[in-house]
Amino acid sequence: MSSPPGDHMPRRTMHSRTDSSMLTTQLMDKPEIPHIVQTNNGGKELRVTNIDTQKKQPITACLMNAAFISALGSSYLYGYNLSVVNAPALFIKSMYNRTWMERYGQPASTETVTLLWSSTVSIFAIGGLLGTLCVSSMVKALGRKGTLLLNNCFAVIAAVLLSLGETAGSFEMLLVGRLIMGVDSGIALCALPMYLGEISPRNIRGSIGQFNSILICLGVFTGQVLGLPQLLGQESKWPFLFAFLAVPALIQLCVLPFFPESPRYLLMERRDEAAAEKAFQRFLGKKDVSKELEEVYAEGHAQSTLQVVSVPQLIRNPAVRWQLITVIITMACYQLCGLNAIWYYTNGILAEAGFAGNIIPYITLSTGAVETLAAIVSGLVIERIGRRPLLIFGFSTMAVCFGFLTVFLNLQDRVSWFPYLSYVCILAVIACFCSGPGGIPFVLTGELFEQSYRPAAFMIAGLVNWLSNFAVGLLFPFIQAALQTYAFLVFAGVCILGAAYLYTVLPETKNKTFVEISRSFAKINKVPVQSPGDARELELQGELSLAIQPGQGSPKGKVTEMESSF
Repeated sequence: MSSPPGDHMPRRTMHSRTDSSMLTTQLMDKPEIPHIVQTNNGGKELRVTNIDTQKKQPITACLMNAAFISALGSSYLYGYNLSVVNAPALFIKSMYNRTWMERYGQPASTETVTLLWSSTVSIFAIGGLLGTLCVSSMVKALGRKGTLLLNNCFAVIAAVLLSLGETAGSFEMLLVGRLIMGVDSGIALCALPMYLGEISPRNIRGSIGQFNSILICLGVFTGQVLGLPQLLGQESKWPFLFAFLAVPALIQLCVLPFFPESPRYLLMERRDEAAAEKAFQRFLGKKDVSKELEEVYAEGHAQSTLQVVSVPQLIRNPAVRWQLITVIITMACYQLCGLNAIWYYTNGILAEAGFAGNIIPYITLSTGAVETLAAIVSGLVIERIGRRPLLIFGFSTMAVCFGFLTVFLNLQDRVSWFPYLSYVCILAVIACFCSGPGGIPFVLTGELFEQSYRPAAFMIAGLVNWLSNFAVGLLFPFIQAALQTYAFLVFAGVCILGAAYLYTVLPETKNKTFVEISRSFAKINKVPVQSPGDARELELQGELSLAIQPGQGSPKGKVTEMESSF
């Protein structure tokens, strides 16, 4: 038999003359958290503080820097790899043909070069799938920060293989390098949102979580800029585009060790309260973090187990069924909403508008700039507007823009200025995507699940993400060939269905604890709904179980000894 939830948590000893039965009555009457404070005469007394009246914590430099550095070596590299292969495509194909000629004495057929190139592009998603499969065991053994640090080794190895492939005359090095870079991205897109969500106070958890999306967009934009012909988009310089991958990875490898590990991981999985307290103090910029520790303890006692659950256990658990369905649908819509199709049409639309071919790469930089700006704006407003409205608004407006884009594309041969409106629609689709659907699915995955379920949830979300990505790459050419410009109506339908589901099922999660978010799904999951009074009693029971020395009996009628402000 497994031990009670409270036995999984570390215990503390406290000194006070407060009778525990009186403490129970007091907390059942008021929605407040107990804590012990030092009095002027040197004694200690119990005080209670209403959670809702607590002042919002300012964003500290430690928290901002940790979020930026962790995203720089993770999601930034993912975004960079999405765009970096576009500029040197012709040069890489030429290198494949030249290498084939040197090996076999005859040029490669068009089909062979196409197969090698498509494998170079698609193998990235296969690597992402492999990385996702191993992330759960990595974050459990190494922690969130430890996983991100180890992941940098994959990026450095990939950078070496990709940048030296031409010199070595080996297209296999490019294929293996892209595979390893995919593994890096698969791990990063799971471990990074987990880390950001666990180091952030709940009143800014969404904004800090959007660092993931912002750095993805910034990585895409960087790949576009460095790929310009005047920079590294030349036949003699394209290997440096891939060598650049090592720079963010090495920066993170050198700087991130100076920032703390996730305090929730330290307290609930490593059971190292001293390290967790120091981590909270650095991230929050204050010495008294007893309330934050109490909140984590309350979450631990509200869970049926503190052991990290496996994917099968998560799937079978009815208490998190609709959270899991929500994450799967949201992550699938993230990939299937049609943004990848936008890139297919951008250059053609600009050419139809009469722009010269040599300036089109510079105009397409506007897509990366709009993408980055929209992600930044989303990060600034997410705590005011909320996750749910931004997601529903993003998918809904994308569907509207797809409708207009379909009209303009079909009539642009008749009206000379319609190609310009088509390009405006493309920018609008990108902005709508990055305002919510582009980043919030990763934030939601961390918020909808409590500590023990989170690694398995991110593994499932990652699998859906990469499988959907692979499906789009595989099926879109056939959809485009069959429907031509009407293909966007398929993506509009996906966006409408996603918005309708989120409107019906998803509760707002901003400024809520993980326990409160789980409680929001209790009714739809058909599990007993815990009343606020029961929740406060559960928190108190957790506090009392921590206060009682091992071997003591019931706290009723006895003096509880306390020795800290916890």
